[in-house]
Amino acid sequence: MTAFGSHGLAPGARTLGAHVTDQLLRLCATAGLDAAESADHALTLIAALGPVADRPLDLPAPDRSFLSDDHTPVEFSLSFEGSAPPTLRVLFEPGCGTGDLARGGRIGLEVVRAMGERWGFGTERLDELADLFLPASPEGAFALWCALELRAGATPKLKVYLNPAANGAERSATTVREALHRLGHRHAFDALPPGDRHLFFALDLGAWETPRVKVYLAHHGLTAAEAAGLCRAPGELDPSLVRSFFRTTTGRGRGGARGLRPFQSCHAFTETASGRPSGFTLYVPVREHAAHDREALDRALTVLDRLGTDPTPLLTALPAVTSRRLEDGVGLIAYLGLAHQDGRPPRVTAYLSSEAYEVKPPRIAGAAHRQAVPVH
Repeated sequence: MTAFGSHGLAPGARTLGAHVTDQLLRLCATAGLDAAESADHALTLIAALGPVADRPLDLPAPDRSFLSDDHTPVEFSLSFEGSAPPTLRVLFEPGCGTGDLARGGRIGLEVVRAMGERWGFGTERLDELADLFLPASPEGAFALWCALELRAGATPKLKVYLNPAANGAERSATTVREALHRLGHRHAFDALPPGDRHLFFALDLGAWETPRVKVYLAHHGLTAAEAAGLCRAPGELDPSLVRSFFRTTTGRGRGGARGLRPFQSCHAFTETASGRPSGFTLYVPVREHAAHDREALDRALTVLDRLGTDPTPLLTALPAVTSRRLEDGVGLIAYLGLAHQDGRPPRVTAYLSSEAYEVKPPRIAGAAHRQAVPVH
């Protein structure tokens, strides 16, 4: 692996690295980061992606990454909370392109440890779970993802995402229960609501005031009322807010058929005494419920308006990621999330696809098939 931070920005305008770092630099400007720290974050992303950063975009995606619909191993998001400036996050898959989950997981660990050395945090909690999530012969759709939370003038915060199905899908619940137990959350598993499967297990590493352990669940065919009943975190979460968010983002009261991508819920744990989660997030795959990205944006703007949040950063973020018309595709806005944490205002997050390889055409009512359009 290349030493962390020693990569230069990928040369040329038609490599994966150049594509995603150009997007990141423009998004950093949208989120209020200065040019120097933005360039440093771009170099960090290049180093973490490794050799695939120099891969020409006229080649197919390096592998069938589960991280995005067109297999780009990078996704962006903007999180809005009250009147504060939005928080920019970049999610990426170190080890993408190896064609081997075990090797990809090892590379991911190297990247995380290199970040720990650079930014002065330990990886002991992650190391304690390596046998559960990074076995010698892993199964599933991915091994390890990382997300950096980027704020102006601050050291990036790191989140690591692991696959509960690494030892087999049938052992996912057992794996999650054991991982929570090892980290001291001995009663947390029993506090989780019902779900169709365990999607992700995540850890906060780095300069977090209150590091979280998070469990993500998939929910098929969810209704607005069922979505409002998923929260197990303390505090006043108005069920009508969740129902309104659900109906606005889906355009209906039900979540649709099982063939659609599932809804997701996230349950964050910070203290070990009570066993109760401290935070809750509902994620709606808005791209499954909108005809095109203009419609998805309109729904996001409606949600932000109801919460009294300035939509300007989201409106400027979209042209920072793509130059295409929003009506010409669906999936640029992949998910919308509504988060609850006791003592804080509701938080809305918009997840933006890089679309380095394909743009999915707009959905036509009654159409049985839609052909994805290559970007190049």
